[in-house]
Amino acid sequence: MKSQLLASPGQRVGMSPGQPPAPAGRKSTKGRFAAQHRRRMFRTDMLTVALWASLAAALALWLADGGMSSVGNLTQAVTAVGILAGLAGMDLVFLMLLLAARLPFVDGAVGHDRALEFHRKLGKPALYLLLAHGLLLATGYGMAEGLNPVSEAVALWTLVPDMWLAFVSMALFIAVVVTSLVAVRRRFPYEFWYFVHLLTYLAVAVALPHQFSVGGLFAEGTWQRWYWLLLYIGSGSALAWFRIAQPVIATYRHQLTVRRVVPLAPGVFSIEMSGLRLNELSGNGGRFFVWRFLAPGMWWQAHPFSLSAEPQVGKSSRQPTLRITVRNLGAGSARLASLKPGTKVAIEGPYGVFSSAARSREHVVMIGAGIGITPLRALLESTPFGPGQATVLLRGSSTEELFLGDEILELCRKRGATLFHLTGPRSANPQSAWLPASAGTSQLRDFVPDITDADVYICGPSAWARQVLAEAKRSGVREEQLHYERFDW
Repeated sequence: MKSQLLASPGQRVGMSPGQPPAPAGRKSTKGRFAAQHRRRMFRTDMLTVALWASLAAALALWLADGGMSSVGNLTQAVTAVGILAGLAGMDLVFLMLLLAARLPFVDGAVGHDRALEFHRKLGKPALYLLLAHGLLLATGYGMAEGLNPVSEAVALWTLVPDMWLAFVSMALFIAVVVTSLVAVRRRFPYEFWYFVHLLTYLAVAVALPHQFSVGGLFAEGTWQRWYWLLLYIGSGSALAWFRIAQPVIATYRHQLTVRRVVPLAPGVFSIEMSGLRLNELSGNGGRFFVWRFLAPGMWWQAHPFSLSAEPQVGKSSRQPTLRITVRNLGAGSARLASLKPGTKVAIEGPYGVFSSAARSREHVVMIGAGIGITPLRALLESTPFGPGQATVLLRGSSTEELFLGDEILELCRKRGATLFHLTGPRSANPQSAWLPASAGTSQLRDFVPDITDADVYICGPSAWARQVLAEAKRSGVREEQLHYERFDW
């Protein structure tokens, strides 16, 4: 294991992890990032308020229509609960659509991966509420007409206009949620899951007719009808603009083409692209874009990769370029190694808050492993810090696995960052399994004594990243100072 390669200005070179840490007497220096951090936390709080307010408003539709006054016996109570379940369930579906729409306000507050994580968490409650809606209404209507729920459901399908569409919608929702379960979706390729997931939009669309034609809550001329219609229009417009129109505009605006593919190590390569107006993409080191390489057999595959180098747009650059670095983790990414110069590239993004936008402190710590090192290289290039205010820890089985390590060494030297190379087989100690065995009993604070006063960026394999996050929290780093991005689906 190589330990400290570069020391911060004023720090003695050769300090090895395991030695007593320097006294942590430095005061917190939030400085220029404090206001930015407060604004982001405020937006996060506002999103939480908006979520609960939306759910409360959906239920208030029924109350404002005199819903409580219609409940006088058990049959009416069952029917009322069924209506409320349907309103709450559809409201959660609208929220899920907005979380998946990649709204800049949401993305900038909580990050793309956490928005999708919450989107996934809402899936089961939404489905359960919609199932309860159908079951309770069939039961309530059946009790009123002396029919069992199954007979009532058949009668609704055959006799009530638009109800058959509601049954189709429910079947589509079930298909989407079931194929999104972790144990199920891992059995299928991403593309299959993605196209099944698109059925959500069809499910939402075909559910609309029965909501407006059955019952009086959304009767023509009521304000409840307009409110519900605005939810439909707002969700659909957000998806159309941010998921379709903006990527098309960005692709046309930047005119990206593959310039060359550069091998770095077995199964690892960089893709350099040239294009127009790349200065508009500068400062996004650490954030990720969704790339579609418009070559035969590849155009329909979307690849979320972060930049591994800031766009080169200065006067010294003859042709503006940007770069991503890819590791062969499957058939899709492996084929990218064969991209030909001149291949057109469609682009979406940038997304996520794994960037300077998440900074809350003057000091910054970057910890990366494997291919996760490469986004840190771009972040190190662009994020603001002064000499002695940054520490970089790179983890790999060997020096060859410290991808772009030479470029990071040069950047650290140039900007005055402390750099550690942590190589070798992993430690057998569960508490420090993210470190090499040669690190002995070292802990994160041995490398970064003042880590509680720093923003900590972590990027690497999921299991390894979880271990680093756990140790950072044990070291006293607060959740708001931890920044990590997940790209699983």
